[in-house]
Amino acid sequence: MSGATAAFPTAPLSRRRFLGIAAAAAGVALMPGLLRAAPLPAGIPVRVWRGTALGADAMLQIAHPDPAEADRLIALSLAEVARLEKVFSLYRPDSALVRLNRDGMLDRPPADLVRLLSEAVAFGRRSGGAFDVTVQPLWQLYAGHFGRPGADPAGPPEAAVQATRRLVDYRAVEVDAGRIAFARRGMAVTLNGIAQGYITDRVTERLIAEGLGQVLVDLGEIRAVGRHPAGRPWTVGLKDPSDETRLTATLEIADRAVATSAGSGTSFDPAGRFAHLLDPASGHSAADWLSVSVLAADATTADALSTALSIVPADRAAAILNGLPGVGARLTRRDGTVLSLPA
Repeated sequence: MSGATAAFPTAPLSRRRFLGIAAAAAGVALMPGLLRAAPLPAGIPVRVWRGTALGADAMLQIAHPDPAEADRLIALSLAEVARLEKVFSLYRPDSALVRLNRDGMLDRPPADLVRLLSEAVAFGRRSGGAFDVTVQPLWQLYAGHFGRPGADPAGPPEAAVQATRRLVDYRAVEVDAGRIAFARRGMAVTLNGIAQGYITDRVTERLIAEGLGQVLVDLGEIRAVGRHPAGRPWTVGLKDPSDETRLTATLEIADRAVATSAGSGTSFDPAGRFAHLLDPASGHSAADWLSVSVLAADATTADALSTALSIVPADRAAAILNGLPGVGARLTRRDGTVLSLPA
């Protein structure tokens, strides 16, 4: 379970990457059996939907006096998720992203792919390359290595890691409204570190455009619109990455977004030594932090920055956040101690 609910003051928030997006199609339809009204002592009732979106548990909470209209808005939200899944999926053979990675270029790309890749390149610059959507060849190298029987537990040969790392460079992605292209043969993009936030924002914007002012959207990242109808902020909890039955902290948010990255979310090897958070500069798994949570005005920013900060040491993390007003981070070291930024 993840996110927050109207019925419970605090519920776990977990980090779920975009890796399982192909499984979303079966679960993205509106499931009336999972809808329920959550009446509150004061304020508008909250309609709660729980189901599967983007291949993972998801939740929508919509404050609306008309349950039928709330259900329509939930269906509208899930249709938006399905539309964007057709653009960003790494596994659907007809997705725009798969075609880009296959051919190394894409003419007349969907506007959402242009927008998201443009934002991704900007976050690459902002983070000094810590956030880099072109790490997909490294991901494929590690996944392929550990997917073979009898794989060396020490990981891929260092020569292979360094040869693959030369394909990783966000600056070598040309993004234009009419064309997206890679400057080097063999490059590929993954949107695992930003797409869930982007989709969360697009769904939130659709609901705001429908006139809603009190919403909590949890599609792997969380974004709150307004305050809970009971008059308090929306409340979410942060899971302990080493023990998912525990919460390490709770956050109260209104008109804010939260994203969490943790290497424990996906490991390539059974021992958990090689995780999906890969450092573009070294080609190896990031090692400094157990988990990183970022609070920002929108989920795209929170998502991208939680990924970037997971890769870098404390001094670089502070430098990345410098000059970003209203953005805060909670970085948990492997010994369990916590660094809060800004300090």
